[in-house]
Amino acid sequence: MTTHHLAQFNITKLKADLSNPIMKEFKDFLAPVNLLAEQSPGFVWRFSDESGEAAIDVETPFEDPSIFVNMSVWENYESLRAYTYDTVHSYFLKSRKKWTEKMDSHQVVLWWVEQGTIPTLIEAKEKLDKLEQSGPSYEAFNLHERFTSEGKKAF
Repeated sequence: MTTHHLAQFNITKLKADLSNPIMKEFKDFLAPVNLLAEQSPGFVWRFSDESGEAAIDVETPFEDPSIFVNMSVWENYESLRAYTYDTVHSYFLKSRKKWTEKMDSHQVVLWWVEQGTIPTLIEAKEKLDKLEQSGPSYEAFNLHERFTSEGKKAF
């Protein structure tokens, strides 16, 4: 039995405020795509506001208000990968240039948490900063250079 779950945190710099018409498709699909995540095999938890919606107007550890944050916890990498690339979510990855600006830093970080642990935004930003400063390690890694929950490099 696994004692760890996989936390993921990703950020993106939005081209405009979500009330702007160019952001309509992105905003309209936040709830359905989040519901799809919640119904996906291996889903454990996602960051949301008090109503359970995507956390749009929450205070984040970023000074730039155009940084949109997303965080979730999954039973394992395979579940996260399947949701990310094998569902309608992949359309939004492929279409992201419509709504987001290019960033020169890491935008996704993964790390293992004890089963039952809910990560915080502060912890997630620290993990992203660690990845940016030191590169992939067991403590903070990316989709291309992953580590197992036992601390071994995944291939």
